[in-house]
This record gives sequence, structure tokens and C-alpha cells, in this order.
Amino acid sequence: MTNEEGKTAILSATDVRKWYGGFHALDGVSFTINEGEFVSIIGPNGAGKTTLINVLTGLVAPNTGTVVFKGRDISGIGPEKLSRMGMARSFQLVNVFPNFSVLEFLMVAVVSRLGKGTRLFSSLLRDKQITDGAMEVAHLFGLDAKKDMLAKNLPQGDKKMLDVASAFALHPEVILLDEPTSGVSTSDKNKIMETLVSASKQIGIKSILQVEHDMDLVFSYSDRVIALQAGKILADSTPALIEQDEEVVCTVMGKKECFKIFSSLQNKER
Repeated sequence: MTNEEGKTAILSATDVRKWYGGFHALDGVSFTINEGEFVSIIGPNGAGKTTLINVLTGLVAPNTGTVVFKGRDISGIGPEKLSRMGMARSFQLVNVFPNFSVLEFLMVAVVSRLGKGTRLFSSLLRDKQITDGAMEVAHLFGLDAKKDMLAKNLPQGDKKMLDVASAFALHPEVILLDEPTSGVSTSDKNKIMETLVSASKQIGIKSILQVEHDMDLVFSYSDRVIALQAGKILADSTPALIEQDEEVVCTVMGKKECFKIFSSLQNKER
């Protein structure tokens, strides 16, 4: 569906509200994600970021409002059905399957994509289509040399990479990433971001939507930034405009982060 700007909309939320008792986690959220966009969602703790991702991926249904993916209302549809439609989300499954090898971990996602889950896993290990598919993704994410390592023994950066890779192994059209670089070093963060951008192009992923706290990564890789505050959209614009808006940055990221960013900008101008 082409919108007024001549872009093809692939995912949209319209007046989405989600509350738990008297707490409004989302309060009238509306936006559209177009094909080809890398969109970051930012905001302080409690802003509604994870709730929004849960609603967008059908994990929970909104109390009111609609979520549309490829022209279909997917509110509350569930992640499994949604993955078959072409949307995937990264989960921290390394902690759920710690005794799987890297290759086995990726094979689970390939099995799901190919619809071969009714067979015994031992027989799936001998399926060339599945092992080739898993190795392809392992190579894209630089994990092929570690294919036989147990997930629990990977360094933290590689665990994050494996988690993201498993979502990419589903070959989705849209992928949603919930803090893909949390808990890893700065050098690993950039490695993860560079890898997922490169892999998305090779796999053919049309749009990426991520929740991310690292503002350097947000400003470096995003086409758009959506800032949430108290369940509402505070701003939706380009990284350049968000970065220059002191009120938005200070409200969303807090005084400490605000001071760091704007001190850095002032130093650059001198």
C-alpha cells in the first residue's frame, strides 16, 4: 500500500492503547513503517517501548486501536502466525536453549521457516536443506567457525549475535529487535549493528524496527527515530532533527545523557 509520500507502508499502528489496570502503557500511539526504513524506538524506562513491541508482534492485543501488517489487521494474532506472514522478533532464546550448539540453535529457526517441525529433531540434523540454511545464516553473522560450540559457552557478544541471527534465519520481511546490543561492549555493539544491516540486505529484509538505548547507535544507523514518553509518541523524525532537539533528548534520555550529547555537540562546533 503506497502512502501520501509515495512510499510503501508495510506496518502501521493506529491509536493503539494498552492498559494494565489503571496504568496506561500505551496511550494513543500511531505511526507507519515504510519499506526500506530502519526505525529506532527510544525512551526512558517505563515509556512503553517493550509493550509496543509486544503489541506490534501480536504477543499481546491492544485494548483499543489497530495494528496492520501488509494490509491485514494483526492485533493479538501471536508471534507464530505472524512469523509465517513475514514478521519476526528476536527473543533471548540462548538462555532458554543453553545446551544447543550454534548450528542446532539456528536450525530450529530454519525448521520453523520450512515447516518441517513435525519430524524428530535427530532426523532434521541430517536434512541438507536445513543444515545448509542454518550454515548460510551462521556465515552471515560470523558464527560459522563456532557452529559446534554450545550457546551457553559463547561470549556475550556472540550470544547476542546468535539471538539476532535466529530471527534472521526465518527470512522475514520485517524484523523487530528488542535491545539487540544490551550487555555487550562498545566494539561488539558496532559489530552487531554492522552485521545485522549487512545481513538484512543479503536476506532481503524490507524494514527493521528496534528498541535501543545507545544513542550513538540510534543516531548512526536509523533512518527514523520514534521517541516514547509515558506511553505516547513525543517525537517521530530523522536522527538529525531528534539529535538537535534538546527538549526531546532531555525528556527521553534524562539529564545525564542529555548533558553528554549536547556537550559533545558544542565541542564539535568549536
